[in-house]
Amino acid sequence: MSEVAIELTSGIGAAGGFHIRITRQAGDPAWTFGIGSTGSPKREYRIDEIGHDAYLDLFAGIAHDLGTRMPRNRIPATAPAFRAPLRPLLTENLSPDILYGYGDPAVLRVDGDGAAESPRFYAVVTSNDAPHAFPILRSDDLERWDVAGFVFPAGEAPRWTAQGAGTSDFWAPELHRVGGEYRVYFAARERDGHGLALGVATSRHPEGPFVGSDEPLVRGNVIDPHLLVDRDGSALLFWKEDANDVWPSLLNALLFDHGFLIPVLFPREEDARTACLLQAMWPWVRTLEPMERFFAQQVLIEATTSDFAGFRHRLSALLAPDGPPLGTAARTDVAAVLEALTTPIYGQRLTADGRTLVGERAIVMVNDQEWEAHLVEGVWVSEHGGRYYMLYAGNDFSTARYGIGVAIATSPLGPYRKLAEPLLQSTAEWSGPGHPSVAMGLDGRPRLFLHAFHPGRAGYKQFRALLTVPVSLEPDRVVLR
Repeated sequence: MSEVAIELTSGIGAAGGFHIRITRQAGDPAWTFGIGSTGSPKREYRIDEIGHDAYLDLFAGIAHDLGTRMPRNRIPATAPAFRAPLRPLLTENLSPDILYGYGDPAVLRVDGDGAAESPRFYAVVTSNDAPHAFPILRSDDLERWDVAGFVFPAGEAPRWTAQGAGTSDFWAPELHRVGGEYRVYFAARERDGHGLALGVATSRHPEGPFVGSDEPLVRGNVIDPHLLVDRDGSALLFWKEDANDVWPSLLNALLFDHGFLIPVLFPREEDARTACLLQAMWPWVRTLEPMERFFAQQVLIEATTSDFAGFRHRLSALLAPDGPPLGTAARTDVAAVLEALTTPIYGQRLTADGRTLVGERAIVMVNDQEWEAHLVEGVWVSEHGGRYYMLYAGNDFSTARYGIGVAIATSPLGPYRKLAEPLLQSTAEWSGPGHPSVAMGLDGRPRLFLHAFHPGRAGYKQFRALLTVPVSLEPDRVVLR
C-alpha cells in the first residue's frame, strides 16, 4: 500500500521547536505521529480512530513526554463543591438507535383537549451522526419514558443536510406547538460545504411524521435555534453564531504565520509549547473535517481559555498604539481572532408560518463573564410576570467547566441583565450541566430540563443523561427549588 506522509516543523520564531512526521497507509484510518522536540528524542504516537477520546489520549501522551498542556479531561479531578438537587430522568439509552444519550434536551408539555385527559411530555434531543436523527421521547409522568420515534428516520432528513457517520451533525432540536401544528427547529450540516445551518420541520402531531424544509432557514455556521412565542402570539427565533471551531483555526493560522507571537500570547511554558506544537501541525489540521479539526485543536483551546480574560487582553494589546510593530496582514489576522472570540446570540422575529425571518436581527447576548470563557450557547427564553428569563450554557461543553447561567429582561430582545454567578455548575454526581429548557411540570410549576455527563466521561459523542430540577422564576433571579 502507498503511504501518505506529511513533514511539519515549527515556524521561525516559535518558542521551542517541534519536528513532526504524520503518516497513514492508504485505506487505513489510523494516523501515526512521529514527534521530536528541541532537546528531546523523537517519539511515536498513534490514533486508530477519529474521535474525541482518541485525540485526548494522543495529547495526553505528548504532554507526558514533551511538556505540553495535559487535556483537562485527562487530569484526575477533585469532586466539585457545588451542590444542586438534580433528579436524573434517563441514564441509559432506551433504544439501540439512540447512540449518544440525550444531549441538548428540549421538553414540551402537551395538554389534552378534554379536561379528563392528562398532560403528556415530549422531549427531542441531539443525535449527532446517528442514522436516525432526533429521537422523540414521551412520558405521562416525567418518570417513565419511551421512544415515540424520530423526527427524521434514516433516509428521511432534508436533502440539504449532510449525511453519513463522521460527516453529519444533527444538533439541538426544539419541539414547539404553534397554532395547529408542531414545529421542530434544529441545526444540521449542509450537504454542500458542511457548514452548520438551521432548519425547520412540521407535523400535525408531536410524534410526526415531520416534513423538513427544502432549504435552511438560516445559513452561515449557526447552531442552537430557540423559538419563543410571545404573549401577543408573535414568534421570535434565537440562535448562536458558532465560532467554536472558527476562532481556534484563525488563531492557529495566526501563530503559523507569525510564530514570534507565541511567547507574547502564552506566557506559561506549557501553553507556549502547546501553541508551538499546534502551530507546527496546522498545515495538516486545516485539512480535516470540522469536528476532527475541533478535536485536534482541543488543547490549544484549553491553553487559551485557562486564562481567557488575560489572553484576550494580551491579544488586544497587540493592536494598541504602543503595541509591538505589526504589519498590515498581522494586524488584520489579530483583529479577526479577536472578533471570533466573541460569541453572539441573535434574536429575530419570524413570519406566521415560522419559515422566514423578518425585521432586524439583534444581538441579545455575548460572552462577557469570566465563567463563560469563550462562548455562550443553547439559550431558552421563558416569559413570566412580564419578565423574560434567558437560561443559557457557557464555557466548553466537553469539560466540567460547562454550566448554566441566567439573564433577565423586560423585552424578549433585551437588553438582558446577567446574574453574576451561574445557576448550575458541575456537581460530584454530574459533570458539565448544559443546554436548558423549561416546561411546566405536573404541579403546574416550572421545571428545568438539561443534560449532563457522568463524571470523568465528558466529550463529543459521550453519553449525556437527561436531568431535571424544579425552579422558581422570581423578579430578579431564578432559584432552584
